Amino acid sequence: MAQFDFFVVNVAAPAIEHDLNAGPAALELIVGGYAFTYAAGMITGGRLGDRYGYRRLFVWGVTAFTVASVLCGLAADPVQLVAARLLQGLAGAAMVPQVLATISAVYPPEERARAVGWYGAVGGLGSIAGQVLGGLLLTADVLGLGWRVIFLINLPVGLVVVPLAARLLPHVETGRHPRLDLPGAAGLAAGLALVLVPLGLGNSLGWPVWTWICMAASVPVFALTWRWQHVLAARGGQPVLDLALLKVHSYLAGVGAIVAFMAYFASFMFTLTLLLQGGLGLTAFQAGLAFAPMGLLFTLTSLLGTRLVRRYGLIIVMIGGTIAALGLGLLVIGSGHGLPWIMAALMLVGFGNGLVLPQLIGAALVEVAPHQAGIGSGILSTAQQFAGAGGVAVIGAVFFAAAEGGRQVQAMRWSAAIDLALVLVVIAMVAYNRSRALRRERSARSRRAATP
Repeated sequence: MAQFDFFVVNVAAPAIEHDLNAGPAALELIVGGYAFTYAAGMITGGRLGDRYGYRRLFVWGVTAFTVASVLCGLAADPVQLVAARLLQGLAGAAMVPQVLATISAVYPPEERARAVGWYGAVGGLGSIAGQVLGGLLLTADVLGLGWRVIFLINLPVGLVVVPLAARLLPHVETGRHPRLDLPGAAGLAAGLALVLVPLGLGNSLGWPVWTWICMAASVPVFALTWRWQHVLAARGGQPVLDLALLKVHSYLAGVGAIVAFMAYFASFMFTLTLLLQGGLGLTAFQAGLAFAPMGLLFTLTSLLGTRLVRRYGLIIVMIGGTIAALGLGLLVIGSGHGLPWIMAALMLVGFGNGLVLPQLIGAALVEVAPHQAGIGSGILSTAQQFAGAGGVAVIGAVFFAAAEGGRQVQAMRWSAAIDLALVLVVIAMVAYNRSRALRRERSARSRRAATP
């Protein structure tokens, strides 16, 4: 639900703009407002799960998300829709961390990778389904609802998920009831706002001075928040950021790789939608269908990738990244050759991404202790959303600047080149993590051999 609603607005934006008379800034807030509250609330959502229980927070989150979705569908003007989207993002922040936290707490390390693989497959499929089903729903104009149906469809989903989750999800007792670090949570939210709001609105407003001032101001805000985390920990308190996680090298490397991946993936989906509809003249439905083969390949390879990684290790993730890089390279050189080249590139990207994303999540969480599952998942999810929003804003700005005068194909080449560079960063970070793992294995074998 959360990933679907993050991406589905891409294809619905023209209809929302026409129906509600929403300007560019309002559209940016409709998309970016959700991303901001979603990202800003993730870590606190993870902490709340540690305190009150993952199942309880998940049920609360799904309930609130369903209500917010209905409010989005009933919005009569851009202000109401922006407000409902902000609420929807907060609800998603309460809901999503509990899924990974439950997986981390319930499954032992040897089984966790497979479970996380399923989670990654569903999340990635939800992202692509936002493009595909969004176009289908808009074209079908269900009950004459137009764009509103993309939000109202969450009502029957929520009515089914809430009772099932309350009945079937396991109760996980973390043994910890951390007090909420309200100053830390407020500092993180303020810092994220000072970055994400200017990034979201800057391009449509022509990057006024206040956008640069806000982004510069985020640096001392983050620094003060970081300092407060250490002060609170020294006093014996429980900061919103679990500083012990910084000692888990696999977690840090995994988060770094996921940041690079999500910056590329979110911007890729955004800019390619603009190319298909604006540059090639496809309808929302046709543009959505163009993503369908990519989604199918992503799902198949993400499930297969879990088994392959268990057998062959992180080299599989590096191979997947290389395949995705080939697809992006094809876009760089072939965007002007029409839809067949673009479809070939999409299939390569979908195939490669399926071998990468779920395995990155699993590798990040494999050494996280069960009592850290909530906050670990919250930080990971925050990093994903922050990277996605930043990637869309920065690479989207490059696309818009290069697309002036109807040069969408040239703009796609530039944005795909940046995405390609980010994928190469992912491959490099995975290679580093793999080399560390191999050194640890060799060291362990040497110690065992030396023991009489």
